[in-house]
Amino acid sequence: MINQHHPFHIVYPRPWPILTGLSAFSMLTGAAVWISTKRINLIIIGIFTTTICCSQWWRDVSRERSFQGFHSNLVINGLRWGMILFITSEVLFFFSFFWAFFHRRLAPNIELGLLWPPLGIQAINPYQVPLLNTTVLLASGVSVTLRHHELIKKNNSSRKSFLGITVLLGVYFTCLQGWEYWEASYTLRDSRFGATFFLATGFHGFHVFVGTVFLFFSLLRHKINLLSNSHHIGLEAAIWYWHFVDVVWLFLYRFLYWWSY
Repeated sequence: MINQHHPFHIVYPRPWPILTGLSAFSMLTGAAVWISTKRINLIIIGIFTTTICCSQWWRDVSRERSFQGFHSNLVINGLRWGMILFITSEVLFFFSFFWAFFHRRLAPNIELGLLWPPLGIQAINPYQVPLLNTTVLLASGVSVTLRHHELIKKNNSSRKSFLGITVLLGVYFTCLQGWEYWEASYTLRDSRFGATFFLATGFHGFHVFVGTVFLFFSLLRHKINLLSNSHHIGLEAAIWYWHFVDVVWLFLYRFLYWWSY
């Protein structure tokens, strides 16, 4: 920022926004194709290209902050508000799933036998794997919060281990949910109950995966000393996102598991 006389960051032209948007669109289209026809080619291409584009984009952002010094306090404040707006859009995204659930749960139609869950579907016991997953996510929220406080207090002895524990708990949650899906007695095609359950919990699982990757790369940046107690907006955004994932899961557990059992 030596040659400019304002605190803003004028981003250089780059292809990542349009390429990331096209890749994400192909990934979502591929998901729809996979659900309807079982063909996975498009969704694999979409996941691969989205991963590449996002990694390159985030690499540029990290370089601008850590090595080029473009992230002034005003820019960091703008990034915080951007993350707040993104999480708000995610809240509205999951609100649509809960709207669909309550619409079907409170007034099941004749095709469902006026029952919820419908006759012939055995809902997952909420006191087994779902309760364990709830404990895992709550523990991960505690560990990532402790890690944040240790970073602010400049305690170098335990802050990285707390973040590593959070990443491991996120991986464990994903494995448990995959096992739960494998053992479930119903599928996405089993009436509106199966569709509502797997779409809501599946998208939440995808968010857990994204949050785990987010925290993992924050841990890598931490190990090479790219984070400090006063400048860690990337990690701060990851922690906000993780707490959002935790809160959404509490609502999912309360309604889609416990109330539907």
